[in-house]
Amino acid sequence: MHNALEKIRLLVFDWDGTVMDSAASIVACMRTSMQDLKLETPSDERLRSTIGLGLDAVLRELLPEADGTLQNRVIERYRHHWLKTYHAKPIPFAGITEALETLQRRDFLMAVATGKGRAGLDRDFEQCDLGRFFQASRTVNESPSKPAPHMLLEIMGEMGCRADETLMIGDTSFDLEMARNAHVRAVAVLCGAHPRKTLRAFEPLICLKVASDLPGWLARSQASP
Repeated sequence: MHNALEKIRLLVFDWDGTVMDSAASIVACMRTSMQDLKLETPSDERLRSTIGLGLDAVLRELLPEADGTLQNRVIERYRHHWLKTYHAKPIPFAGITEALETLQRRDFLMAVATGKGRAGLDRDFEQCDLGRFFQASRTVNESPSKPAPHMLLEIMGEMGCRADETLMIGDTSFDLEMARNAHVRAVAVLCGAHPRKTLRAFEPLICLKVASDLPGWLARSQASP
């Protein structure tokens, strides 16, 4: 494993729950949106389990019997509440900026693959001054939702990297399944939406507590014989 990790050139990060501490805000926003429409609201655990998917896919999971009109109404309320209240609440996890700076100094290429929309990702890039670290990004507006492999495949194509030169970092089973579908190795982080047991089922290389632990783990792993 360690010799193979020496080849890693491209690090692809999920966004919400991996870089941004936003899981609680996403759950609260979806709960409020469904309550607006007098819909029965799933448990917080169930809502958290859908984080990482695009909104269309989330509503297919949460409201499988609902027609497209109702699902679109929930999406409209979600976007309304996110822009009005919740978009300002997510903040980067402690230490992530320093971690990205370290990885940048080591000449890693970095990218983002997210179920977030393009407008939301660009807004976070600007507000948190994190966009400067990433050479590429894909959102649910541009590529099929996770766990389809398209985001990773498109990023690798853009950056000129092979699957064995790429590492996916994410907090959900959707991130890890996307990596598996793209034949890319993955690292799980435990600071986001899905618990260790769920993540370990997809056989990540390691489960790190937070993404800011990545530089240290990579340095140790790549230095090992």
